[in-house]
Amino acid sequence: MNSLKAVVLDWAGTVVDTGSRAPMGVFVEVFSRFGVEITIAEARGPMGMAKLEHIRSLGALPRIAAAWAAQHGRPFAEADAQAIYDIFVPMNVAVVSKPEHSTLIPGAAAMATALRGRGMKIGSTTGYTREIMAPLLPLAAAQGYAPDNLVCAGDLALGRPSPMMMYRCFLDLGVHPASSVVKVDDTPAGIGEGIAAGCWTVGVTLSGNEVGLSAEELARTPTPELNRLRSIAEARLYAAGAHICIDSVADIMPVLDQFAARLARGERP
Repeated sequence: MNSLKAVVLDWAGTVVDTGSRAPMGVFVEVFSRFGVEITIAEARGPMGMAKLEHIRSLGALPRIAAAWAAQHGRPFAEADAQAIYDIFVPMNVAVVSKPEHSTLIPGAAAMATALRGRGMKIGSTTGYTREIMAPLLPLAAAQGYAPDNLVCAGDLALGRPSPMMMYRCFLDLGVHPASSVVKVDDTPAGIGEGIAAGCWTVGVTLSGNEVGLSAEELARTPTPELNRLRSIAEARLYAAGAHICIDSVADIMPVLDQFAARLARGERP
């Protein structure tokens, strides 16, 4: 009861697709098709949620809601969210397998090997649907990352930030209590699901959605600017409840040692 048994990781921005960039252009494009322009910053706001809920959240933003009403002569409605979603999913499927979006974040494969070496299970949850994940799974596996389970948006009655996908991971992986599980995510919604489930939570900053830069952009960003971006991302993830933040999954193993030591002292998340 005082040892770590599993790590449950998000996908985009956490183990693949540095900057979680695959959905962003799709959100902008699909709203544009309906005559409403949205920004990348607006599109990133609800990241981590199931994509239909993400679209609903965007439609509820005051600026976007006003733009929608001006364009269509009526408020943004559920039928509009569904119509956008029906176009969004196949567009996201088309982009998610591109090399720039399917490449593992540096250190992800080594992390998986290290976790297996400790006898730990590897779970995964995502705001993507199974349709979107279908082409991504074999591409990640070919690079050395194949988790023990996958729980997708739409699999259960509620997605993030509810704990339901985490509960499914507990059952699939055969692990308990919640304090023996670590949730790793780059979005507030994903941190929220870990907190709601009673797990240790790790926020991912530089590789994730809150910074939003590609691997190439990160590599050429000056250190002072990286520090500034890291601080902004940390603030959002700590506000969501993260116990600790790291730059990327390459930094996870020492954090697990810290959690294991706290468990051994009788501490809980």
